[in-house]
Amino acid sequence: MADSTAPTDLPERDPSEERDPSGESGLLPAELRAWMHLLAAAGTVEQQLRSRVKDALGISHDEFLIVCLLADQPGGGLRMTRIAELLGRPKTRLTYQVACLQHAGLITKGSVCGDRRGIEVTLTEKARRLLKDTSPPLAHAITDAVTRALGSEQHAALCGLLPGIADADRQPDESPDRSAP
Repeated sequence: MADSTAPTDLPERDPSEERDPSGESGLLPAELRAWMHLLAAAGTVEQQLRSRVKDALGISHDEFLIVCLLADQPGGGLRMTRIAELLGRPKTRLTYQVACLQHAGLITKGSVCGDRRGIEVTLTEKARRLLKDTSPPLAHAITDAVTRALGSEQHAALCGLLPGIADADRQPDESPDRSAP
């Protein structure tokens, strides 16, 4: 039975009316559409990494994020509160993940000089060796996942943001233009 409250004399919508001033169709502004593509690509990358990280390092994806944050620090350590801020995680969840990493021998915990309440987390040599061995294949998996998740236009835009994607697309006989001053 048809809905009697629905107007029956409305004209059909012209698809060109749904275009924004930039000429793109759809209801979303370009910035929101780009954000959604980026989130979809990130989700694809995360899905690809979950099992690979578990197989390669024996840790969860969330624990891997902590290890990566620590690996990217010049001194190799971060306060627990800063890790929680950077990852947007509750401190209680982080405490559990740090305990798992400590049990695996990948990090050490120590008090922060001058602040007996502060706890700093640092990578161990074992973690550094594992990262050195496993990072190249994991980085390659990320590049593959991003390349598959995005269309050609989005892929081209992302090449400027993520190191290695443009290099992965380059043919073996091509080299980057280094003639610029």
